[in-house]
Order: sequence, then structure tokens, then C-alpha cells
Amino acid sequence: MLPSKLHAHPPRPSMADPNLQAEVLTASVRVNGTEAEATLRGGELTWRPADTGGGGEGQERGLELESEVLGCRVDGRKLKLATFTASGGGDGKGGGGDGNRRREEVVVEMETEDAALRWGDIIRDCLASLGNQYSSCNIATGRPKKLFIIVNPYGGKRSGRSIFQNEVLPLIEASGVLYTMQETKHRLHAQEIARSLDLRKYDGIICVSGDGVMVEVVNGLLQREDWETAIKVPLGIVPAGHKRALDVTSVVQGNTRFFSVLMLTWGLVADVDIESEKYRWMGSARLEFYKLTLCSAMCNTTSFQLLLRMLNLRRYNGRILFVPAPGYEEVGDPVEQTTGHETNGVSGATDKNGETCGYVGPSIKEADLRWRSLNGPFVSVWLGNVPFASEDAMAAPKAEFADGYLDAAIIKDCPRWDVLGLVLQMKDGAYVNSPCVEYFKVKAIRIEPGLRVGSSTKGGIIDSDGEVLARGDGSHSRAGDEPGHLMAYGPPIQLTVDQGLATIFSPR
Repeated sequence: MLPSKLHAHPPRPSMADPNLQAEVLTASVRVNGTEAEATLRGGELTWRPADTGGGGEGQERGLELESEVLGCRVDGRKLKLATFTASGGGDGKGGGGDGNRRREEVVVEMETEDAALRWGDIIRDCLASLGNQYSSCNIATGRPKKLFIIVNPYGGKRSGRSIFQNEVLPLIEASGVLYTMQETKHRLHAQEIARSLDLRKYDGIICVSGDGVMVEVVNGLLQREDWETAIKVPLGIVPAGHKRALDVTSVVQGNTRFFSVLMLTWGLVADVDIESEKYRWMGSARLEFYKLTLCSAMCNTTSFQLLLRMLNLRRYNGRILFVPAPGYEEVGDPVEQTTGHETNGVSGATDKNGETCGYVGPSIKEADLRWRSLNGPFVSVWLGNVPFASEDAMAAPKAEFADGYLDAAIIKDCPRWDVLGLVLQMKDGAYVNSPCVEYFKVKAIRIEPGLRVGSSTKGGIIDSDGEVLARGDGSHSRAGDEPGHLMAYGPPIQLTVDQGLATIFSPR
């Protein structure tokens, strides 16, 4: 079978060595048994089926070595190409068909074994050269040659091991990329691995798991003495492609710090996330199930407890201070700046000799920043670094990987039934257009969480990247929760963005 990608276009440049791009080879071949005229040029293999019945030549077809060829092996006169192309046509970058990719083998039969060896050598050299470019930090910026893979066999639907065996491993073996795989054994194990891993041996770290392991890896890398180089090692969550920058948010309270790459929530979203934990075995569908159960509660009496939860919608006292991004300077009220700090106020972690080690967050001069504020009570505070909070929840539709800002979606006073409508509109991000939602971008933000409205003792939950960061008295507890949390509920928690600090694997 011919590869699903069909196109007719001039050759495109690749990342391969210019000397390899300069050489053009042509030959009469058979592609998957069909006679064709093939050309290898500029990091692209193209072929046009020969005229065998007087009807003219067939449509040109091709493969881009950089984005669609995993590996190549020579078997006598045959070149056997392991490909990974978009199904139903398209350009291999999400266009055409259904946007999904599938593995196939394309067999190119040459006229002689010598010709097969020559073409095979050039293709392999081109693929190998994709990993020979380095950044200023001496980090490979092309195709990786060796990866460290962390598999979490216990998280989510407990499918990490099978995903690695059935989906990840075949791609790695077909591409000839070397790898070391290690399974996590306990909470924060991935953080320990990242903190001590010899990064000189690897071109990237891949996490086969939920996003929690990725967060642990980022925190582990930023705790190293060589964090400035370590954080530039490309990171990935399966599936992965090329690399791009990723903002890292420093979450700070006094001398305690945590590094977030996805989101931080307080109020409704945090409550739903943690209270739906008993459905974690369902994976990302658990939040949708929680919402559907909530809708069911409004139509019958089978879920009276959830109906009661909406009828008694929680609101939290507190205050939010923030430095708005350009274009959002009118959000909130101005704050009179009375004191300034040369940095974000974090004291660095110290080693046994009392010396600071690890990353302490971006250095900022608060006196130079124009802070603004929003006062509670709040129904929900959602701070996002990426557009999607899950497969079916676009929490921050304007978020970009490395724009240097957090996207804030704040819900203050809002009728309880309108809140339900907002929850149901999260699939495509349309909820941010509601007059009940204040949506804006910030460079830094400080949360001063207070008690639940109507209670003199009960607080809320602050959730960062799916884990409880701080928990107030009287809030929901999960089975197996540890007695203490990284931060306290009540004192201010500040988030500051370090633009493009980390690097991730991603499609172009």
C-alpha cells in the first residue's frame, strides 16, 4: 500500500546537512510493486508512477524525511522505509484526513543492490544529521538520538505501561532512537530521577503518564545546581515531535516555591478537580462525567448531593493582585505601590554548606511593576499556561506556550445556574465571552485566599497542575492525602512567569 500522504509540490528545505541537500539522485524503481520514477533531493523522496497504459503519468507522491520517515533499512535491492504519515492525505503536519498519523512501510525496489545501498546511506545520513544542530546551551535541537523515558504505571487509568509497549516502543524501534526506560515507584519519584539524571547521555526526557510526572520532572530539573542547562533539555509527553519553548511559572509563598507548567486553580474548578478524584480511573473523561452527573442531578433525585452542591454554590473571600499584560491595563483597580523588592522575595534553597542551589524563580523589580487588583468574593480563579486543561476543556483559549504570560479566567458573582452554563461551555473556550467571566493575561499575579463566604472557619483548595498545593480548614480531603501540603492556605501566594524557560517536544 502506498503511503496515505499524496501531494504535488516543489521540494521543501529540510534540516539536513546542506551537502546532502545538494545531491540529487534519480532512478527508475518500483514503489510497493508499482513502477515509478523516483527522485531523492533536499530531504525529500518523491516518485511519480510510470505511464503503463497510455493514460499519462500518475500523480507525484512523496515523503519528507524530517517529518514522515522514522527509519530506513536496506534488504538486497529494496529500501524499506518506516513511515509515520497523516491518514487520509494532507501534509503530515495535521492537515488533511482526520489529522491522525499511522505507521506504514514503503518499499522502494532499486535496479541494483549498489543503488539501494547508496540511496539508503544518503537517507540514513540525512536522518542522522537532523540531530546534529545545537543551541547556545549545547543542547541538541534536531532529531534526538537517545531518550530517557519515564513511565508511570499507576497514574490515571493505569495504562502507562501498555501505552509504552504498544504505542511508544514501536515508533522508537522503527526510528532507531536509543532509549532508557524507568518506571516510577512512588510519588515524586520522577522529580528525584530528574534531579540526579546524567543529562549528558540523553537528548530529551519523555513522560508516558499524566501531566503530573511532567510537573515533577520540571521541578526536579530546576532543583539541580546546573538548572540553567538542565531546564533546556527537551521534555515531552507522548505523542511528541519537534521542540518549542514553554513558559514556567514560579509559585512562591515565603521561602517555599513550586514550579508550575500548566495551571493553578482556586474555587469551583479546584473543588471539582479534587472532589472528582474518585473517578480518576476514568482518565480525562472524569471531569466530563462529573459534569454529566451534575446535569442529571438537576433532572431527577438520583444525585441529590450534587444538586445540593450547585444550590449551595461556594464563594470565597479574598483578593487578587496582578501585573496585567499589554492591552489589559484597565482590568481591576490600581494598587498604590508602597514597597519594592529587588527579587520575587524567594530565598533560594541551600545545600549543606549554606550556599544557594537550584533555580529560585525569575528576578523582578516589583517597584517597577504596575499592580492592579480584584476583590472577592470569587466563585472561581483559573490561571492557565496552556489552552487546554484536559482533552475536552479549553480553559484558556488565548494561551500560548511561550508568550510570557498567564491567562486568568476569574468568575466573581454569578447566578448558580449561569455557572452551570459556563461549565458546559468549557469544551471550546466560549465560556470566557460571558459577562460573568473576567478574562485577561498577566505577567505576575498574587492570590490572597480567604474563607468561604458565610463561614468563619472553612477555607478552600488551591490546586496546581492537578495536585493540592494548599488546603484550607474544612475543605474536601481525598483518601490517602498526606497530612501536610507544600503551602499554607491563607498567606499570599505569588505566581511569576519566566518566558520560554523550558523546552518541550511538540508538532511544528
